[in-house]
Amino acid sequence: MTLFSMQNPWKVNSSASAFNPPSFSIGEPVPDPPDPPDPASPLSPVQFPHLSSTTKIVSKTSSSLKKALKTHVIPTTAPAENSFSSSVSAHGILDLKESKGSWTVADAVDYNGLPADKSKTGGWITAAFILGIEVVERLSTMGIAVNLVTYLMETMHLPSSNSANIVTDFMGTSFLLCLLGGFLADSFLGRFKTIAIFSTIQALGTGALAVATKLPELRPPTCHHGETCTTATAFQMTFLYIALYLIALGTGGLKSSISGFGSDQFDDKDPKEKAQMAFFFNRFFFIISMGTLMAVTVLVYIQDEVGRSWAYGICTVSMAIAIAVFLSGTKSYRYKKSQGSPVVQIFQIIAASIRKRKTELPQSIVYLYEDTPEGLRIEHTDQFRMLDKAAVVTEGDFEQTLDGIAIPNPWKLSSVTKVEEVKMMVRLLPIWATTIIFWTTYAQMITFSVEQASTMRRNVGNFQIPAGSLTVFFVAAILITLAFYDRVIMPFWKKWKGKPGFSSLQRMAIGLVLSTVGMAAAAIVEQKRLLVAKSSTQKILPISVFQLVPQFFLVGSGEAFIYTGQLDFFITQSPKGMKTMSTGLFLTTLSLGFFVSSFLVSIVKKVTATSVNGGWLADNINHGRLDLFYWLLAILSGINFVVYVICALWFKPTKGKDSEEMEKGKGFSVEDC
Repeated sequence: MTLFSMQNPWKVNSSASAFNPPSFSIGEPVPDPPDPPDPASPLSPVQFPHLSSTTKIVSKTSSSLKKALKTHVIPTTAPAENSFSSSVSAHGILDLKESKGSWTVADAVDYNGLPADKSKTGGWITAAFILGIEVVERLSTMGIAVNLVTYLMETMHLPSSNSANIVTDFMGTSFLLCLLGGFLADSFLGRFKTIAIFSTIQALGTGALAVATKLPELRPPTCHHGETCTTATAFQMTFLYIALYLIALGTGGLKSSISGFGSDQFDDKDPKEKAQMAFFFNRFFFIISMGTLMAVTVLVYIQDEVGRSWAYGICTVSMAIAIAVFLSGTKSYRYKKSQGSPVVQIFQIIAASIRKRKTELPQSIVYLYEDTPEGLRIEHTDQFRMLDKAAVVTEGDFEQTLDGIAIPNPWKLSSVTKVEEVKMMVRLLPIWATTIIFWTTYAQMITFSVEQASTMRRNVGNFQIPAGSLTVFFVAAILITLAFYDRVIMPFWKKWKGKPGFSSLQRMAIGLVLSTVGMAAAAIVEQKRLLVAKSSTQKILPISVFQLVPQFFLVGSGEAFIYTGQLDFFITQSPKGMKTMSTGLFLTTLSLGFFVSSFLVSIVKKVTATSVNGGWLADNINHGRLDLFYWLLAILSGINFVVYVICALWFKPTKGKDSEEMEKGKGFSVEDC
């Protein structure tokens, strides 16, 4: 006999919850709350025999609160669940684990909307299908970004500063659009559709770029050293911008969902699959690093020696193949229902706080509203007390449903736990703001540093290293640093301090220091290069490009520390339901870092340029003072580091399951990255 009719789980009422507190009709008589107990003694629950469950009324409130309590009983403890309700998940999907052992996943469904069967869905094969999309995305995006500045200067004949800004604006937009992709995936499309749509957009953009670099009509005529070059026309630049920003849109949408959909293929409640998921993410970072390495070596070489249209055409075909492979696994994937965007919750609490801005906060937190089950509550904190007003019960905070049930209006009343979740996000902001400058220094590695390399001797025997391929030292620094940290620093730190490694805040601090030193090293090398340029008339200066290696290596090592530190910090110190948003917040530091670079370049160009010369950032870097621009970044980075230390000392970390596992060296789930 069928237990109940199995319908498409996407159509099941999503408001179902494992916790359903008893509700009461408006106007139901409720006895006056008793006088508050002595603060030194424990609170005692008050029994109401005519109600279906025990309700705690902790104290006598103000007149407005008392009036509200006259018509609404606010339960703070969850009733016992019966055997049937416990078998239904929060999304209305039947948990068949009890009847089918461990063959189904409680919070995932298959292509047909039925509970996902572990023997037929998910696992390593489907995760590999998803991983292919990310590898090709990284190959395309990085292969374009690291060598784009040379194309803009040498082929499109744009000034140095303009070329650098186009690259940083392109990269900044790519990371900023991660927020859009994450919002669409969480609220409307789901991860599978988001990946399918945005990977197609990325392929279209790469194809358009291949066309732009192939057709002579879409680029200005070639000119030689010493000649006056014709700058690209408005039409030519418009076509190029369309191609670049299609790629940026596709990249942003992909980054928000790829790793999350990959983690959906493993059941984190199954010890075996949880271990497989951790192994998957270790290999995930390694494989995309290999994709980056291929981009800055093989792909850049093809661009310079064979043709850019060939390189971008390879990326387009590769993405088309990756999409086909991804779609071939449609019936084998595990799907999880979209949970909705946490942005709505944040706006609800802010709106409720503003609405009650004139309401006085109670002297004791026991007067604040709380309906979260005991085991899921977050402890109240005294920071940002203004937000606590969203949890103060006032008249009109409850609404009556068609069934005569009184429920809180989320735009007027929130629980203490939801308020604390928003507070946790607010606490991240100072650390968030003080890590932006790192990505501004990072931007110089794919813009001005590549331009420096294009003017220096790059020969190794008879082979000439492409200027864009110098970033291979950047990627190598990341891989070497991560290996050294894992194999040397962590064992030493555990033996000496009893901890598995540096905390996330310490790793970010190390990254900021290394980037500051990297900018100082870049300034010193640029001073040497300019001295050679003054005494040479050659296009390729007689100075080795390998003198740029220290700046690439220092900033690359800094990225290894700050990227992992930021990812750890923003995941472990954010509420579980807001990890997608916190990861998006992390990615905006990259976006804003690139935009800050564009802003600084524009300001420095405008302030230092005169009618006689082009200033620090002249159209020809041999006639400018790029070294002074690097010194400016080093000084700004140093000041930022001091501010960061102050913010890090102020920050009080939240101890939770994720952070505890990180401290034990077990890693953490990045399922919402």
